[in-house]
Amino acid sequence: MSIRIATFNMENLFRRPTAFRLPNPAKRAELLTDFAELVTRLDRPVYTDDDKTVIARIIKKHRAYDFNPQKPPPIIINESRRSDETKLFEKSGSGDDVRIVVSANGRASWAGWAELGQDDLDMSVVRNTGRVVSEVDADVLLAVEVEDRLTLERFNTQVLAGALGRRPYPFNLLIDGNDGRGIDIGILSRHPITSVRSHVFDTNPERPDKRLFSRDCPEFEIQVNGTPLVVLGNHLKSQFQDNPRLRLAQSKRVAEIYRAALERTPHVVVAGDLNDDPDSEPIAVLRDTGLRDVMNHPAYRGLPGTYGTCASEREKLDYLLLPPPLWQEVQHVGLETRGIFAEGIKSFDTVRSPIEAASDHAALYVDLDL
Repeated sequence: MSIRIATFNMENLFRRPTAFRLPNPAKRAELLTDFAELVTRLDRPVYTDDDKTVIARIIKKHRAYDFNPQKPPPIIINESRRSDETKLFEKSGSGDDVRIVVSANGRASWAGWAELGQDDLDMSVVRNTGRVVSEVDADVLLAVEVEDRLTLERFNTQVLAGALGRRPYPFNLLIDGNDGRGIDIGILSRHPITSVRSHVFDTNPERPDKRLFSRDCPEFEIQVNGTPLVVLGNHLKSQFQDNPRLRLAQSKRVAEIYRAALERTPHVVVAGDLNDDPDSEPIAVLRDTGLRDVMNHPAYRGLPGTYGTCASEREKLDYLLLPPPLWQEVQHVGLETRGIFAEGIKSFDTVRSPIEAASDHAALYVDLDL
């Protein structure tokens, strides 16, 4: 029985943080750096004068106090109970003369959180994402960077089946992870998903008070031809604000989860956006378990990367890693790049600019004889 397994970083399906859509990379990096700084300081039990100054500066700089739907801010402060006793900040003035004063004295003195502002993706982008998914036509598709399970279902029925007239997936599953931006790891399957194990509560060995996985490492168990297939979905720590130690710790834990899953079934696939190139230490940790990258199989004849121009292994972030028993069953390996808009990439005729691109990642797939 032939089965196609794929991974695709979809970069959200219907809504995306406005920060990720800024055309200027420097501006995008600046905004995300400010957001990370704001979240870090807001989580402190006690706010020093310096904390309050930085928090106020970032709130003012990015209009996090503003709720104008016509011009939504890139960062939003959500306060679930904004009374005089629980306010994070006081605002006075307007326009360029806005003044922000942080009134809370620490994390416990106000109820709320910071989040990145979002806006709707243009439907042409959504359809191009659907086009990638339908062209790959995987039996099991790991969906990286999707909003939630109901959004996955909506994409399945309204875009794949509705707008594109393609076969919808009868099964999909997603468990919310640890990413405050709401980008999670889900799965679409033509075979029954019989169970899922989440690792959202795993802790960082170096920081036991912190969660290990930036999103999760869900173990999706799928019944295929009488033998369970386990897909370990991954989206390791981004290289933005690079934290190689955390990415390495995540990779080591994935290796442990993989070994444990092998005790239940010989059919275990490690898949997803590992956010590092093949020569990196995190990828070496996974290779040391015996896992092998499908793009190294003789059946693969495509580009060396999976991201951007896909022109080199430095642009390889996405992986399908197979254990030795499955390596022998590989029939074909492919990379669907036409949803990308980049130099040297032949895109779909509906992808005419970066704004219309389905993603800046390609979809990677492998056909196995199970």
